[in-house]
Amino acid sequence: MIVAAAAGSSNAVDTLINRSFFLLLFGGNDVFAFANAEQARNRSGAADLQSDAAAFYGSLVSNYSAAIRGLYALGARRLAIVNVGLAGCLPVARVLDATGACAEDRNRLAAGFNAALRSLLDDLASSSSGLPGLAYSLADSLGLMADTFADPLASGFTDVADACCGGGRLGAEAACTPNATLCADRGQYYFWDNIHPTERAAALRAQAFYDGPAQYTTPINFKQLVHMS
Repeated sequence: MIVAAAAGSSNAVDTLINRSFFLLLFGGNDVFAFANAEQARNRSGAADLQSDAAAFYGSLVSNYSAAIRGLYALGARRLAIVNVGLAGCLPVARVLDATGACAEDRNRLAAGFNAALRSLLDDLASSSSGLPGLAYSLADSLGLMADTFADPLASGFTDVADACCGGGRLGAEAACTPNATLCADRGQYYFWDNIHPTERAAALRAQAFYDGPAQYTTPINFKQLVHMS
């Protein structure tokens, strides 16, 4: 569509970009890398962790803001943004615990970043931000995962801890490769490999964020964002 518009005029390209829907999902890898670095440094004191996390949030939110402003300068006006999910409940995090429990410190880290992200978006969408016409929908990946994991059978999952494709404990000690061990029914697993959701889990997430329960998107859902005039 952009190629076709470009063949017409720059105004047509600008209009197309203004009306387009941009999906942003980042922060998860940053949370994972930061948590691993803190663990390697053996930063266990509450004051140290709080100070490190505050600096981390500040850096990540600054980068997020710059990315959004950069997209805006290119003409983007409709942003669909997905926050960071339960980073401590990924198989790659669970396998670090002898019992396979979620790493709650990583979940708290993700929740802290999500709060900072929401505040940033509120600021960017305000009249004083210098970004008139910017609209967004923020999807709550963490909240949806928490609800799904609290009652997995309600969503048709029998396993929300193990990777379907991988190897070793929780399927998380080896990568998903052509020679990896596969689960019998991937549709019953939430995780495909030690980080990513299965196709079915991803589809349920997309449905929830597009026009699902109101608690999983704010201030509007993805469908409302798409159909804004």
